[in-house]
Amino acid sequence: MKLNKNIKIFINYFLGPLLFIWLSWSIYREIKNQPDIETAWQKIGESFSSPLLLNLVAVILLMIVNWSIEAVKWKISVSEIQKVSFTKALRAVLSGVSFSVSTPNRVGEYLGRVLYMDDGNRLKTISVTIVGSISQLIVTIFMGITGLVILRPYIQDEHVISSIWLSMIIYGGLGALLVLTLFYFRLSWLIKWVDRLPAMKRFTYLVKVLEGFNATLLLRILSLSLFRFIVFIIQYYLLFRLFDVEVSWWQTFWSVSVSFLVMAAIPTFAIAELGLKGKVNLIFTGLFSANKAGIIFTTAGIWFINLIIPAIIGSLMILSIKKINTEKNEGT
Repeated sequence: MKLNKNIKIFINYFLGPLLFIWLSWSIYREIKNQPDIETAWQKIGESFSSPLLLNLVAVILLMIVNWSIEAVKWKISVSEIQKVSFTKALRAVLSGVSFSVSTPNRVGEYLGRVLYMDDGNRLKTISVTIVGSISQLIVTIFMGITGLVILRPYIQDEHVISSIWLSMIIYGGLGALLVLTLFYFRLSWLIKWVDRLPAMKRFTYLVKVLEGFNATLLLRILSLSLFRFIVFIIQYYLLFRLFDVEVSWWQTFWSVSVSFLVMAAIPTFAIAELGLKGKVNLIFTGLFSANKAGIIFTTAGIWFINLIIPAIIGSLMILSIKKINTEKNEGT
């Protein structure tokens, strides 16, 4: 326990900030060396007083759509364990976001969601929540690998990565996609595997609920994950337009898809996530646009709107849960 605590302190207070500083410095140097940087800053400033500012409003509204889709996905996932309303599901999802910002790759998201389940159902909820995360990962890998194939000529021309490494990443990604998809649609294998291992038998009840996940339900969850992915892309495109990043719709779709794949593959921490996202987007969206400042503003805007605002709202909801629980204890 002490070791885990020391590792957490090292990551949160040393490694995370150090990585953030390095990434920020790297991004600063790239923006500083951008041709006509003064013009770029001027256009970004003008964008806040142009009709395109409505794009920012649309991105905020799409954030609500994004997390609402995730709430629906979680609602139908946990229906085999406990019936929850859409409102409760949305509160659980936003509470999960508030926990996720302080954990590597947002794994704390599960903790926030289970708070809204009844006693006895909370541990079971983790397994079905993981299924939803796998569906989102399948979509991310599929779109990312497709993006790598489509953008391969551009990536090679700019010498972003060697042809051999690119081929290895594509085939490795396809292998991972095949395994994940097979696992996703054959959850019964996991139940049998857990049931056969003596050391794992005590955890069988945690995965037994997955027996109710038929192909129709799994496809529905997968479709919702795809809709979320498309919402993300639209948000990026709208902010690219706002900040004068001249990329077409298809360039946005595939460059951002590849960026999502890279982010999914790299373990990161909340404090360093913005810098890493910015660096990755500079590489892939930068294949089509020299407006590095606009790319960074877009990345920061998406990060703040999609993560920080929901996390703040979710933290307030967690406080309300604690208040309710305190009132119940005082009443007894």
